Amino acid sequence: MKGEKMNLKRQTLGFIALAVTVAGMSTASACTALSLTAKDGGVVVGRTMEFGLDVKPDAVIVPAGTELVSSLPTEANGIKYTTKYSLVGLNFMGKHMVVDGMNEKGMYVGALYLPGYAHYPKVEAETSSKSMAPEDYVAWILSNFSSVAEVKENYNNVILVQNPQKEIGGESFPGHFIITDSTGVSVVVEPLKDGLKIYDNPLGVLTNSPTFDWHMINLGNYVNLSATNVPKIDLTGKKISSFGQGSGLVGIPGDYTPPSRFVRAVAFSQSAITLPTAKETMLQVFHIMNAFDIPLGSIQEKAGDKIHYDYTQWTSVADLKNLTYSVRTYQDQSIRSIDVNKALEAAKGEVKVIKLKSEQKIDDISTKF
Repeated sequence: MKGEKMNLKRQTLGFIALAVTVAGMSTASACTALSLTAKDGGVVVGRTMEFGLDVKPDAVIVPAGTELVSSLPTEANGIKYTTKYSLVGLNFMGKHMVVDGMNEKGMYVGALYLPGYAHYPKVEAETSSKSMAPEDYVAWILSNFSSVAEVKENYNNVILVQNPQKEIGGESFPGHFIITDSTGVSVVVEPLKDGLKIYDNPLGVLTNSPTFDWHMINLGNYVNLSATNVPKIDLTGKKISSFGQGSGLVGIPGDYTPPSRFVRAVAFSQSAITLPTAKETMLQVFHIMNAFDIPLGSIQEKAGDKIHYDYTQWTSVADLKNLTYSVRTYQDQSIRSIDVNKALEAAKGEVKVIKLKSEQKIDDISTKF
C-alpha cells in the first residue's frame, strides 16, 4: 500500500483529540514493553498498546530534514527543530504524531501511560521556545539522538509542559518513556513533580503506574520465581511432586494491573531462550507479547450507565539490528513489517502515512488434503 503524502514540510505536532471522541470516556491504558537480545547481538523490542476505544493507528515515516514545531495551549509555539535522523512508527487517532517507533540508527522509543504520577509545569512565556507538549517527546528523541548515551546528555534540554485535553478531563497526556538503543542499553524518562527523571533500565521492561523505581523494588517480592520446575520432595518417606509443568512460576501474578504485568514481563524476557539471530528473535518477541494481549471485555470500567473496555489495540516489534518495525493490530493479527531503509527510499524525502486498518485474512486449506 502506498503511503499518503503530507504536503506541508513544516509539521505541527500534538494530539488535538488525544484519546476520545466522547466526553468522559475512559482513557485507561495498560501498555507493556520488553526487549530481548539475540546471539548475533541484535536487540529486539516489543510493546503492546491498550486503550479504551479504537485508537486508529497508522504507520508514519518522518525523513531527516523535516522541520517540526510542538503545539502548545498558548498562542506561542513550542520548540522548533529540524530532524537529524529519520524515523518510523505509529501515530494515534490519525494525528501526524509518533507514540511508538524507531529511527534509522536503530534506537527505539515508546510512550506508555503514567496516570496519577506524570506532572508538567504550566507554559511560561519566557521559556516557550524550549517547551514541548509531552506527546511530542517521542519524535524529538528519535529525530535528534542515536544512542542512550546521547539521550542521557540531552533528555532534559526541553521542558515538557501542560497541554490540557478536554477529551481526557482537561488533563495533559500522562506518559513516561522507554528508550532502548541498538546496543541494548535502555533508560526510562518520567515527568515528575521535581522535573524529568531518568532511570537506567537494565531489564528493558516498562508498564504503567506507579513510577519505574517502585516497580524495580517490587521485584524483590518475586525472587522465588523460576522457569525451572520445582523438584520432588520427600515428606517422611512420601514423595510429593508438582502437578504438570510450570511449578517454578507458581505465585507469578496473572492479572492485568501494571505491577503484575511488569513482573511477568521480567520473568518471560529473562527466561527466554537466546536465539541465533535478531530476525528469529522478532517472532519470539511477538510470541512473548501474546502473554500481555488483553481480550476485549477482560477489563471493564463503569462510568455512569456506560461501560468502557481496555483492550490490546496493537502490538509492535522493533528489530534494532536489521532496522525493521513490525506491527499487528486487533482487527488484523497478520504481521506487517516496515524496512526503515526501504521505506525512506519510497518516501522520497516526504512525511508519509500508511493506513493500517484492514481485516484479518484466513487461509482456507480445506482443498489441500
